[in-house]
Amino acid sequence: MSASKAAPTACSNDCEAEITTHDLLNQATEWLQYARGLTELLAELVHESDTVDCRRMALGLEAISSLTRLGVRCTAEAQARMTWERTGRT
Repeated sequence: MSASKAAPTACSNDCEAEITTHDLLNQATEWLQYARGLTELLAELVHESDTVDCRRMALGLEAISSLTRLGVRCTAEAQARMTWERTGRT
């Protein structure tokens, strides 16, 4: 196992002061790409299936919601940091 720091599982925490705005935007992109991939997978399954397991579909949709929420949260935090940095320079 590498000695490098493990990737965070969500947006920055208070203890992760070294995370940059760029890192937050990269995380947001990653979470939103996961959500898009899962959306495409569910759509494919629905098109190919004769019956839909509503319980599993609901779980998939909830996962998409969670992934999207994480992406939006990272984007909002990056926006807040950019605004904070901009106002701090003037």
